[in-house]
Amino acid sequence: MARTRASFICQSCGAAHSRWNGRCEACEGWNTIVEEAAQAPVAKGAVVSSRSGRLIPLEGLQGTTGQAPRLTCGISEFDRVTGGGFVEGSAILLGGEPGIGKSTLLIQAAAALARAGHRVVYISGEEATAQVRMRAERLGLADASVELGAETNVEDILATLSNGAVPRLVVIDSIQTMWTSAVESAPGTVTQVRASSQAMIRFAKTSGAAVILVGHVTKDGQIAGPRVVEHMVDAVLSFEGEQGHTFRVLRSQKNRFGPTDEIGVFSMTGRGLEDVSNPSALFLSSRDAAAPGVAVFAGIEGTRPILVEIQALVAPSSLGTPRRAVVGWDSNRLSMVLAVLEAHAGLRLGGHDVYLNVAGGLRIQEPAADIAVAAALVSSFANAILPEESVYFGELSLSGSVRPVSHAGLRLREAARLGFSNAIAPAGSGEKGDRAISLNALPSLESLVADIAARGVRSAKRAAVA
Repeated sequence: MARTRASFICQSCGAAHSRWNGRCEACEGWNTIVEEAAQAPVAKGAVVSSRSGRLIPLEGLQGTTGQAPRLTCGISEFDRVTGGGFVEGSAILLGGEPGIGKSTLLIQAAAALARAGHRVVYISGEEATAQVRMRAERLGLADASVELGAETNVEDILATLSNGAVPRLVVIDSIQTMWTSAVESAPGTVTQVRASSQAMIRFAKTSGAAVILVGHVTKDGQIAGPRVVEHMVDAVLSFEGEQGHTFRVLRSQKNRFGPTDEIGVFSMTGRGLEDVSNPSALFLSSRDAAAPGVAVFAGIEGTRPILVEIQALVAPSSLGTPRRAVVGWDSNRLSMVLAVLEAHAGLRLGGHDVYLNVAGGLRIQEPAADIAVAAALVSSFANAILPEESVYFGELSLSGSVRPVSHAGLRLREAARLGFSNAIAPAGSGEKGDRAISLNALPSLESLVADIAARGVRSAKRAAVA
């Protein structure tokens, strides 16, 4: 019989190592590798018997399928991200930075379901029940019949949940604090997180209750613990936002029962999180259209069109290596746009500091923002004010050509609804019936740079005459 060997597991990313190291080679974290007992491997030549297993029914692809029953919590933005509500028997992993508002959002959702007559259980492994009750009183939710518990042992939690009627929603805050006696490891380790998650997911599948697991995030913004947990759950939601802004963004990174990359926008107030039904108006509410370096990007987040303001500042640098600071966009994507501008448009930005910011704190991930970023950079460099009534979108290739993007019709209709009359976009964007505003087809990057530079020259001439 093969003997049990010890393995060394990184507590940040879950990578396995043959020996202990001070630094994990996978995530480059220091002092995160811990020795754990590994399961004994199957002996060489051993045959796994199938006599102890049971036969499972197999079905064909043909047959009637219905929509999965859903449980709406009444928070429209939350229901939107989950695909229309919580699916019975589903497991959801919700991650976010400390203090971003995860517990506030979940206690509001739990109170809304409890007021609708459903049994809701909120298990806190980090706070006492008195602390959760104080938060509920501050939010005006003390009258909701939410069942609170403060426990970290998974066996005790499952025994409590199985006593009485099956709860419709179970909140575990957080999964990193849970531990099970079936695993000989400290709470918070990769093995404990994986085993505790598996036990809670098994309870959700067998009982039909929707389970929400709250997860901590690392310094890189990734959910802490083994990545296998993200594969086990049905949906992975990320709660994002900047501490200096009042709004929060709930983003769906994985959803087996709905669209991915869907977002819900909330505003943090004294009474908790409130839905923002028109996020484009929120992001453009304090727009300074009379300043150079400002462009409006018509983007798509999931199935929702959102207009945001792209701000750029290009200034001469006194440093040997100019600065490149980006907030809300991919820094590698900015480097590519700068290289294309210099190679195909003749803009010498090597001696300038470049600062780029997505107003409002929203993080953009789609490449359709290339043209808006390029327009903002050229506008700041040429000191030219872009047209106030124009929006920009399109993908920029390394050859300097402009590539069309998906959902152009949704972008154009959203821009027209907010009062914009012109769109700078690739040729062929949207159907003719979708063009609620005029489309200025952009054949290449050179034409965009020439148009913005001409506006800067005209503005300089008017200023000289005045």
